[in-house]
Amino acid sequence: MIRKLSVALLLSATSLTAIPVAAQTAQAAAAEAAPVADLIKAVDIPYENFKLDNGLEVIVHTDRKAPIVAVSVWYRVGSKNEPEGKTGFAHLFEHLMFNGSENAPGDTFEPLQQVGATDLNGTTWFDRTNYFETVPTGALDLALFLESDRMGHLLGAVTQEKLDIQRGVVQNEKRQGDNQPFGLTEYEQLENLYPSGHPYHHSTIGSMADLDSASLEDVKKWFTDNYGPNNAVLVLAGDIDLATAKEKVTKWFGDIPSGPAIKPLDIDVPTLDAPKSKTIKDQVSTTRIYRMWAVPGLNNPDYLPLSMAGSVLGGLASSRLENSLVREQQVAVDVSANAQIFAQGGQFVIYADVKPGVDANLVAAKLDEQIADFLNKGPTDDELQRAVTTYVSGTIRGLEQVGGFSGKAPKLAEGLLYSNNIGEYKVELERAAATTPEQVQQVTRKWLSRPVFSLIVEPGERTEGGENRGGFITAPAMAVGAGALTPEYYFGPDDAKAQKTPIANTGADRSKFPEVGTLQALDFPDIERTTLANGIEVFFAKRSAVPAVQVAVSFDVGYAADPKDALGTQSLMLSLMDEGTKTLNSVQLAEAQERLGANISSRASSDNTIFQLFALKPNLEASVDLLTDLIRNPAMDPAELERVRAQQLNRLSSELTEPFPLAFRTLMPLLFGKDHPYGTPPSGTGDAEVVKQLSRDDLIAFHQKWLRPDKAQVFVVGDTSLSEVSRILNKSLGQWAAPKTAAPQKNFNVKIPEQTSRIVLVNRPKSPQSVIVAAHVIDKKGSDDLVTLRAANDVLGGSFLSRLNTNLRETKNWSYGVGSQITSGKEQISFQIYAPVQADRTGDSITELLKDSNAFLTDKGVTEAELTRTVNGSIRELPGSFETSADVLGGVQNIVNYGRPDDYYEKIADKYRAMTAADVDAAARGDLRTNDLLFVVVGDAETVKPQLDKLGLPIEMAAEAATDSTADKE
Repeated sequence: MIRKLSVALLLSATSLTAIPVAAQTAQAAAAEAAPVADLIKAVDIPYENFKLDNGLEVIVHTDRKAPIVAVSVWYRVGSKNEPEGKTGFAHLFEHLMFNGSENAPGDTFEPLQQVGATDLNGTTWFDRTNYFETVPTGALDLALFLESDRMGHLLGAVTQEKLDIQRGVVQNEKRQGDNQPFGLTEYEQLENLYPSGHPYHHSTIGSMADLDSASLEDVKKWFTDNYGPNNAVLVLAGDIDLATAKEKVTKWFGDIPSGPAIKPLDIDVPTLDAPKSKTIKDQVSTTRIYRMWAVPGLNNPDYLPLSMAGSVLGGLASSRLENSLVREQQVAVDVSANAQIFAQGGQFVIYADVKPGVDANLVAAKLDEQIADFLNKGPTDDELQRAVTTYVSGTIRGLEQVGGFSGKAPKLAEGLLYSNNIGEYKVELERAAATTPEQVQQVTRKWLSRPVFSLIVEPGERTEGGENRGGFITAPAMAVGAGALTPEYYFGPDDAKAQKTPIANTGADRSKFPEVGTLQALDFPDIERTTLANGIEVFFAKRSAVPAVQVAVSFDVGYAADPKDALGTQSLMLSLMDEGTKTLNSVQLAEAQERLGANISSRASSDNTIFQLFALKPNLEASVDLLTDLIRNPAMDPAELERVRAQQLNRLSSELTEPFPLAFRTLMPLLFGKDHPYGTPPSGTGDAEVVKQLSRDDLIAFHQKWLRPDKAQVFVVGDTSLSEVSRILNKSLGQWAAPKTAAPQKNFNVKIPEQTSRIVLVNRPKSPQSVIVAAHVIDKKGSDDLVTLRAANDVLGGSFLSRLNTNLRETKNWSYGVGSQITSGKEQISFQIYAPVQADRTGDSITELLKDSNAFLTDKGVTEAELTRTVNGSIRELPGSFETSADVLGGVQNIVNYGRPDDYYEKIADKYRAMTAADVDAAARGDLRTNDLLFVVVGDAETVKPQLDKLGLPIEMAAEAATDSTADKE
């Protein structure tokens, strides 16, 4: 588990009291932090722009770091533009626009996967709808053809059948969100903060009733009213220049006529007449107390001081609420405060999760005290400086991508779309740096002194539903009839009557897909190596797209090393190590990171325990010195143990309320056997009774046994050099001496239980969806050659266009998404299927999963079309798959951990090119089976069990598997 803004410290294997040779204290390291103004100077996205005659605005950013181009299309329409009775239309249409256009029939994912598109998706939110993909440079014409065809040539391809299919998919997406703990909170937030008819009153997903009522005529009118080129922004970022962009964009988009302009909405920020409170129950692990206010959006300068206030109050690891309620008073196990900012509005949301056994009223009072104190005093200079540095650091981290969700293309598009300024990102950074504590206090007091909406979510049987939430609720005070007044922000169904005229295809040739040009092969960065003075191996790859460096100190440990009679030991140890060093307590530790703009986190997989650093280049040495000081000087403070124990117990309890974590907690001990290193709940939180009893000595003993320099490797990727990294690491981490005792080894010589196919049912009452997971163990290791087997899995369930997903999502409409995977355990792998499905189709879904799998493994093996798509996509996506330093870091770790050659990712294309359908079928039929699939179903037993009884498979209730599953002992 990755901890938010946390630090996992490596305890010296020789002594808890010995102070390692760190030349400077963490305080001195933090003092070396570069000024924020210098950091901002390094943030630059050069761009050029032009506008077509039809109104399409185009932005071009040239970045030649890789042979890829990000294509990002943003429409100025979101759920705020939906009229009454049409909630969910913007999002529904986003789905429809992936289902093919007049000249590109079939799913848009098909041709894009063929050319190796990465970061391929579409999203809808209150203010916009966007579509984006990053493609090899030679496939840019194809991407522009597809985007322009759905912009200008869509309606002839929109059929009743496609509408019905995507309506079902969206409704299952809604069920999936509603099925999560706190899944109904957003409805409460929007419905109570905004009056009926307000553009932000209803959720983007919409209501079931409105989705059910959507007719073909409705959705076609929605398209003609909103999706013209004059309502769109197109960004091309990457291996592209202005002249090429003008030629290609004019060719593909120039013949699309303008449509009706989207009517601007004059949106106010509503204020409650009086404080409002509500209590609901949900399947949650502990009571959560919310405080919420509607606040201004991006069109009001107050949003930035509010964002900084959220960081100081409850966003930073050293925030006011974290320090007071969690660390000092220990009445809460988690806190948060943030400004959720949209284009024309937003919410300031604060919450505290009550520590079990503590009076919720007491926590509420203390939460309100902290809010009042902040409004009275505002932030300190140091608090604000740390908030701003963290904000700048996060911006730099996101800009390493040219596209995706947070890269350069979306950053430029948002500036133009929301602020009419392509370079708005730079204005925001400079304004953030210039913000004063007085401004933050003044703005926060202005908006948070108004009446508050207080929501309490208590554990229990749900008292609210989600099926018909997300739509308009008729306000009884709204006048009706002739001459009735409506709010100026109301957008009625007759407000946009103009229709597009049919488009004459006089531009580019749309009779066939454009030819894909020359596609450059992946040039994976060279891996350089060195060894520190104490023998720790260092692996380095240079990447200089942004002024930042990623460092990972990886230990051959992982949750596979957890004691079988003490599951949860390592997770508790890592949490306690977060709480300070010999020279820094937990608050000072967090503050030191924030001043540097560094992010140090700990996580464990089944095989490795990893401590990862994101550092800004100007602060690299100080950040690494901080990390290595933490490695050598953990406090393991006994005064903090009970607090982190309570937090882990709460996380563990939360897993028992969440469908997927609950499913995998049940699955893994049954699949591998409880004595196998992989037969543990994958989160690592362990067994509640064990966690309650673990002592500080237990945690020290585990640390001294397993975390030692002779089990460590260091991986570095970023804007530096091996010589510089070696110098920095050698003066600190390189002086760490290994103990003289032999390093411990994990015992994989454990028999895995033989399985016969059966179902284990975990009852989760009133779940609108069931989660199905199924798995069997494969007699192979992660270090084996799995290329062909993974290709077979791509066809069956490993991609969006796979058979399993196509059937249950696109054909049956019973799920938002289904998939399968080949896991990567270093010593043993498994095949896993996962399928969240609507509750009343649980049994039918298992039948279909088995039918599709059996057909694939017998008489309906891989087709030539599936093979071509898989091979082409796997080869062509390689350059985009290693775009960021984090991507490269993961690639280098895989090469080293699995004993691959350095040119593995460059040579893997040859394996794909040589692959035949017979090879794929043989791999699938050799390792994938259905006769020993172990099914775990998490759902409402009253609804689900009668369906499962008809399948002919043995069924056990989860309690009956208690002897094999630690999850059932809690």
